[in-house]
Amino acid sequence: MDFNAVGKKIKELRKTSGLSQEDLAQGICTQAQISKIEKGDVFPYASTLYQISQKLGVDVNYFFDIGTTPRLDYVQEVFHQLHIFRRSMKYEDMMDIVRTEIDNPLFLQNNKNLQLLLWHKGIYLYEVKKDLTKSVETLKEAIHLTHHKGKIMLERELEILLALGAIYFKEDINKALEVFEEIKGHIQLLPHLNDYTIKTRLYYNLARVLTRLNRIEDSNTYCEDAIKWCLHKDSIYLLGELHYHKGYNMELLNKHQLARNYMEKAVIVFELQQQDKYTQLIKSRIKELAEYS
Repeated sequence: MDFNAVGKKIKELRKTSGLSQEDLAQGICTQAQISKIEKGDVFPYASTLYQISQKLGVDVNYFFDIGTTPRLDYVQEVFHQLHIFRRSMKYEDMMDIVRTEIDNPLFLQNNKNLQLLLWHKGIYLYEVKKDLTKSVETLKEAIHLTHHKGKIMLERELEILLALGAIYFKEDINKALEVFEEIKGHIQLLPHLNDYTIKTRLYYNLARVLTRLNRIEDSNTYCEDAIKWCLHKDSIYLLGELHYHKGYNMELLNKHQLARNYMEKAVIVFELQQQDKYTQLIKSRIKELAEYS
């Protein structure tokens, strides 16, 4: 058996599960031993390998056929496809993947992988089936698969909470605010965000909620903070939407020139992204605002 390949897969699975070497070693062996195994310097005893497989949520036989079955790569590809369908709002295609994989041991026997399927099922239940109750229950179940009360939420858990907040935005604006404020509290405790767009999405959603609640100045603050965050990260992700929303807020405050200024900046970003639909709509709104000048 290729000890190096097994060690690499153990390391990949450990990181995918959000575990440190010390976490994986607990109750099994020493952290130093895990380090040697991952480097391919040693091969674990069968009993040790079995305990490692249980903690990582895979069948021990997985390590004996990794040379011919790239299972971790398969899970990552499933995640990639779900991500594409979720972002493009192709919910039926998204659910087809969930139905296909729900009985797959790679997902059924690994809470983190199962969480991935429940997350997208929860979105489907609301967006397609219009079942708010089951959608919320499924999303909360997904979070509880990995989150323990009193612990800081992981990024995946925050992503699921963002989905829950987006649903509440359409149904109960005050609950939406509660969810987004909860996410903000967890983000403030995280030492680092691997996916910086979580913070961008959070601030944008908070801005939208606060505008709906007629807290325009608070909404503007989140728009400004999010724009600064985008610039800090050299990212145009949601930058157009943030400038448009700030312009919309200015319009609500009857500050029409400022509204036009922000909307013109939004047009520039959307043009760079080749978002013609948004560009034309905003240009029409800018012309209407010009009549107030």
